[in-house]
Amino acid sequence: VQLQASGGGLVQSGGSLRLSCVASEAIFKIDSLGWYRQAPGKQRELVALITSGANTNYADSVRGRFTISRDTAKKTVYLQMNMVKREDTAVYYCNVRGFSDPWTTLDVWGQGTQVTVSS
Repeated sequence: VQLQASGGGLVQSGGSLRLSCVASEAIFKIDSLGWYRQAPGKQRELVALITSGANTNYADSVRGRFTISRDTAKKTVYLQMNMVKREDTAVYYCNVRGFSDPWTTLDVWGQGTQVTVSS
């Protein structure tokens, strides 16, 4: 399984952006889909997570501004980013955890997409 992230770019503070992450094939069982980010000089951090039961979890810094969603038929997870701030500038990575078959765990990362917020 490979993940292809897209949608990053340059956006003004207060603007919006939508990131997409498409899986190359159907996944046997998905436990969670997530978006993480890594800013220069900082560790990678969780931004948003959605579980197989559609429960969501957000970092405090983005709650109320970002929304994670998924389209199972399109094998795609999205991150809608609204009211972006300069501190949202980072490389954003998508992740899937689950099983590729009944016996094999899966933990795959996308290649990352750069988001830059200008003032």
